[in-house]
Amino acid sequence: MTELLEQPHETTAKPTTIEKVSIVVSKGSLEGIYPALIMANGARMEGIDADLFFTFFGLDAIRKDRFEKIKVATVGNPGMHIPTWIGAVPGMSWLATKMMQRQMEKIDIPPVPEFVELLGDSGVRFFACKATVDMFGLSLEDFVPQVEEIISVGEFYERSAGAEIVFT
Repeated sequence: MTELLEQPHETTAKPTTIEKVSIVVSKGSLEGIYPALIMANGARMEGIDADLFFTFFGLDAIRKDRFEKIKVATVGNPGMHIPTWIGAVPGMSWLATKMMQRQMEKIDIPPVPEFVELLGDSGVRFFACKATVDMFGLSLEDFVPQVEEIISVGEFYERSAGAEIVFT
């Protein structure tokens, strides 16, 4: 124990700037997808390279058949501050989604399809998780054109070398 106390303290290294972020998107709801898109956009605005890795229901953000229909999750969502049974009332998810979309529109946050296109144009790289794609029986053709590749988790880690990994 005394050895630990007697060891000299290392000087704290000066923080370096973030040069790259790899963001994992695993939720398919509006409130699950937007944080990743906003963080990727913020990274690009700061000159930081950004990759988005979509897995499980996060794939909805980049699926051609779903990315225009992303909704707010009202059932079991503690952020809604409503009882679960109210969240299950027919039309509640639609209503909450419309309200959220209006609020985002007021502060110039684009809808998911437009945001995905904007991010792709800014240099954000999009990847789909191979295990999830295989599990759901999907292929590259099922995704928006911004999706560069379907990659394994191992390939994601290789591409993320030196990056800050963020899980949303």
